[in-house]
Amino acid sequence: MPALRTPKWIKQYDFSFNKFEEIPPSLFASINKKLDRLQASPPLVSIVITAWNEETNLVKTIASMADFATEVPLEIIVVDNNSTDRTADTLAALHVKHYFQPIQGWGPGRQMGLDHAQGKYLLSADADVLYPKKWVDDMLHLLEEPNVVAVYGRYSFIPEKGYPRWKLYLYERLKDTIASFRHLKRPHLNAYGMSFGYVTAHAKKIGYVMEKIRGEDGRLCFDLMQYGEVKQLKKERSRVWTKPRTLKQDGSLWQATRLRIKKEANRFITLMRKQELHDTKTSKND
Repeated sequence: MPALRTPKWIKQYDFSFNKFEEIPPSLFASINKKLDRLQASPPLVSIVITAWNEETNLVKTIASMADFATEVPLEIIVVDNNSTDRTADTLAALHVKHYFQPIQGWGPGRQMGLDHAQGKYLLSADADVLYPKKWVDDMLHLLEEPNVVAVYGRYSFIPEKGYPRWKLYLYERLKDTIASFRHLKRPHLNAYGMSFGYVTAHAKKIGYVMEKIRGEDGRLCFDLMQYGEVKQLKKERSRVWTKPRTLKQDGSLWQATRLRIKKEANRFITLMRKQELHDTKTSKND
């Protein structure tokens, strides 16, 4: 994990456009040429992305995926989760399967992708994240191990004004340490949709929560644990990268860090024991 800079491969996706109409047709053509070579039928892996008002970020995400270095037959599915911008136009210009989900929420969006997935394994992704070349192979390597039902990866933040890389690095080190502790008894708390994979058949039996509530991926992961083990992908080369949008919601980086430390400290004791079985479709976030 770079402490002072982002990996060099990320820069190639730092496109300057801010609106759909600014995206050059030549870029779509270049991405689609790669997508046509990458995707195959029948797929072993389905990559499902949910998008809400991501008309430009989505291009960056798909561009990074188009550069995957893998021989795994795969399909890319994007669900437009009732966007009000030109996300639909972006999807129409890209050679990926896409669907429209009018029910607002992460769960309903991911559920529609799951419903249409044809792969034996499903990798969940976000529309504002950049994916490294070996992400698919490394996630699949763990998923294909005996008795493994789900896997999740790590993530880092791309620096911007007020959020320098070195400060983000320290935050990420703390975050990874906490995640490793949570993994011992409650690995589902580390399952975030931006880098999460599972056995499709088991997930289709369970399904996502069909309301707008955060933690839809962790809820699914918790229910999947009845079928097998959850693994954590720690390889640095497979760390995904995103902008610090979630951190900015809490103000400064220090404020975000303090809030997260307080939250983990308050539930430290409970994290030392497995969570009891419960109805994940009706439970509320604490």
